[in-house]
Amino acid sequence: MTVTAQRRLGFAVGYDPSASVAAMATLMQQAEQQGFDMGFFSETFYTNRDSVSAIASFAGATGRMALGTTQVVRLRSPLVMAQTAATLDELTGGRFVLVVGACTDKHAARNGLPPQKPSVVLREYVECVRQLLTGKPVTFHGQFVNLDGVGLNWTPSRSDIPIWIAGASPLGLRISGEIGDGVLLDAGTSPEYSANALAIVREARAAAGRSMDGFTVAQLINTSIEETKAAALDAVRWEIASKFKYPSTARGKVLVGEPNISADAPAELSAIFHEQGYDALLAAIPDSYVDALTASGPVPEVRRRLECYRAAGVDVPLVRAASTAQVDRLLAAAGDLTTDTHGSEVPDVQ
Repeated sequence: MTVTAQRRLGFAVGYDPSASVAAMATLMQQAEQQGFDMGFFSETFYTNRDSVSAIASFAGATGRMALGTTQVVRLRSPLVMAQTAATLDELTGGRFVLVVGACTDKHAARNGLPPQKPSVVLREYVECVRQLLTGKPVTFHGQFVNLDGVGLNWTPSRSDIPIWIAGASPLGLRISGEIGDGVLLDAGTSPEYSANALAIVREARAAAGRSMDGFTVAQLINTSIEETKAAALDAVRWEIASKFKYPSTARGKVLVGEPNISADAPAELSAIFHEQGYDALLAAIPDSYVDALTASGPVPEVRRRLECYRAAGVDVPLVRAASTAQVDRLLAAAGDLTTDTHGSEVPDVQ
């Protein structure tokens, strides 16, 4: 007999500069109605909508699904980050998940900040935010963060708001395993990458004397649903091309263990972009890359690909539509994408 069970699935937004917060809140409401159990907002490097305003809007539009967002450390002080996290958690009735990312030199330069060692700042922020969420005064003197008896002026409803770490490098993944309540894996990567990234996380977590029990693995997954595989790949090609504009982005994926990108591709494709322009880069991205690094095709193929990510160890796939035109299709496919039929062949990507 075939046994079916529901799998966790998240609906991700934030990358479309044309989408207003009100429009995204409506989509979150629809996603909850369709069975998605997490709504996720990416506060992007390119300064689209603000995460605090977005999650507040999503909170009013939903009543069940967890709501998570990325925030880059240093762009808010530890005190302000804890203040907003506690407020959003109160507003959502305990449904909020904070996902922190390191402030890279690129983030710092864009925001007029001097460079600081990203990994050290990230560790100090996580420690301070956790202490601040207790509602007690905090004194902390680190290399970059210094607090002297400061705290929130009320006791948050939850002192243990989950803090996931966005890990996109070997060091970031190790930090995720050592101190995170979960990890957010990078978009534009394959299930094989996911398995290799999680090997780093598990090793670091074991070395820190911590088990994987209660640790959540989430991943942003570029998703493209069309009637044919070819059309689906074409629709999401822009997303994969964006990962090759600068060699450091794709090189980081290779360092983690992305086997579907050749070692020479980051430099070669970035050179095409800088010398010939975006259209030339788009044309140079092979179908094999787009296919390997996304979940694309008709709904059954997308479902099969999500099972590959799950087999690699991803607990919560956070699917993000390739275009505005695809959002309705993605929402309508929720039932197909969350139902697991035991007894069917399970992909092996370990």
